[in-house]
Amino acid sequence: MGPAEIARVRRFARAVTAEVGALDSSFLGRGRPLGAARVLNAIGAGRTEVGEIRTYLGLDSGLMSRLLRGLEEEGLVATAPHPADARRRVASLTESGRREFAAYEALSDARAVALLERAPRVDALLHAMDRVALALGHDAVAITEADPTGAASRACLAAYYAELAARFAGGFDVALSCDPGASAMMRPRGVFLLAVADGLPVGCVGLKGSGGAVAEIKRLWIDPAARGLGFAKRLMQEAEAAARDLGIRTLRLDTNSALPEALALYRRSGWVEIDRFNDDPYPDHFFEKAL
Repeated sequence: MGPAEIARVRRFARAVTAEVGALDSSFLGRGRPLGAARVLNAIGAGRTEVGEIRTYLGLDSGLMSRLLRGLEEEGLVATAPHPADARRRVASLTESGRREFAAYEALSDARAVALLERAPRVDALLHAMDRVALALGHDAVAITEADPTGAASRACLAAYYAELAARFAGGFDVALSCDPGASAMMRPRGVFLLAVADGLPVGCVGLKGSGGAVAEIKRLWIDPAARGLGFAKRLMQEAEAAARDLGIRTLRLDTNSALPEALALYRRSGWVEIDRFNDDPYPDHFFEKAL
């Protein structure tokens, strides 16, 4: 990288530092710096095990202890031994802590609204933010099993269907496709997987099973901002691992020529093209992989 590229990265870092108030001794005017506010937010958002919070925020144990101690001294947080393992600690918000958490949430939401309101192209700004956040937080993206009828799953599937409608020459109508039922993508027949970045879904894939030795991969989708970062490969690997766990020995999938990224992924991942195996009107390529 040359000096111009390095200068742009550093300009970006300075702008973000100033925008988020990282250097303020009183983050959002609440009397404590950003580090303590982030710990309070993590606990309020449902992360209670101290080790989990430390990993989530990327803090060393000494700094984590000091931040927790300060919040305890303010009467905002209480810590106690983990009920199942006395070597671990859990943290919870006091009543004062819950009020402070709510105040931070309101102020943070208001700051986000103000930033978006002054942006000339909101969608472009959000896409750029998503892209940077996912690149920086790449290693923290988790692959989790989910209910295919849940809100996060349905949001991913809706985005997937909308993209197919835009990319296929004749559009896409899910009612005309061989859409898998939810029960076929839930244990013990199959699974539905989400790629989740800090609580927000950025990709999905379904393993559609029937209880036999053959199953199908369905509905692989990655948020455009997350593409090129390896999440599709991770989802496929986790789907294959789940299939092995369920006793499935052969996987099949179908796709369309309008999705060249998917075709390239399958071909370089050991999938072999086979004859058509269904009457779905949309796919024109069919693959199989022995596990």
